[in-house]
Amino acid sequence: MQKPLAEKIRPLSIEDFVGQSHLRTRLRAMGQSQRLQSTLFFGPPGCGKSTLALIIAQSQGRSHLRLSAPEIGLAELRKKLEGLEILILDELHRFSKAQQDFFLPLLETGEIILLATTTENPSFSITRQLLSRMNVLRLRSLSMPELRQIGERAVKELDISIPDNSLDLLASLSGGDARTFLNFMEYVRELDQEDLEPDRLKRLLPEAVIKGDRDGDMHYELASAMIKSIRGSDPDAALYYLACLLEAGEDPRFVCRRLILSASEDVGLGDPMALPLAVSCQHAVEFVGMPEGFIPLAEAAVYLALAPKSNSTYAA
Repeated sequence: MQKPLAEKIRPLSIEDFVGQSHLRTRLRAMGQSQRLQSTLFFGPPGCGKSTLALIIAQSQGRSHLRLSAPEIGLAELRKKLEGLEILILDELHRFSKAQQDFFLPLLETGEIILLATTTENPSFSITRQLLSRMNVLRLRSLSMPELRQIGERAVKELDISIPDNSLDLLASLSGGDARTFLNFMEYVRELDQEDLEPDRLKRLLPEAVIKGDRDGDMHYELASAMIKSIRGSDPDAALYYLACLLEAGEDPRFVCRRLILSASEDVGLGDPMALPLAVSCQHAVEFVGMPEGFIPLAEAAVYLALAPKSNSTYAA
């Protein structure tokens, strides 16, 4: 079977790896360590968690195996651990808390080194007992320049020619996810050359799904980004993050509450009409419902972003 592009150009060393510059020193030290410690790689999808775990395991020159938590039970896992030194386990959070306890004696005695990955906040998804036996490295989404660097490798591998502004378009739609970006690259390989111009490419691309999780970190990060955009008087950014929240399926009542709080905390007496406008927005959204409710939400977000700011009463 033909390998996916992400697998074809997967880096084999830290030097070839793109991104996570804040962890470079620690990652090199891990690869050269005589006593590798169990580590949890925590970060969003497509940022390189599994790749880094593989690079470090391979640099150790020890027997290792990569598995995914959803695909294996503990009985089968026990058999596979015989004679194994390093286990790379994807999606550790998919194991229940009771299943995670299986690893406690193995890590305590050093019988196995666990290099695990998770997209969920380990403070909530991983037991405290297991976390105390592992180092945690937090990875970040990839930046546009980093995605462009990966894109240049993909262009060589696919042997295609794509305009720079189209490459930027694909990178921006990927949301910092290298896997999504490379899937886009494989998709455009099948298009005619004239379809690779940005204006035509936008209409031909598969739908880019906004990454949101109403019960996880992204829920709060998007809301925080919208409020910070309003606080920074950036209406374009406020509208963008408002759209991300709604596209991710956020409850519009939650968005209304955030806008009302921002009207009091950030705008305050700089424009006393901001608060009644935000409350009116809540009433309008409840009255007309969604999806039309995005219209008063957008109006309120832009109004608050453009309004003069004063946190005097909040500070008082």
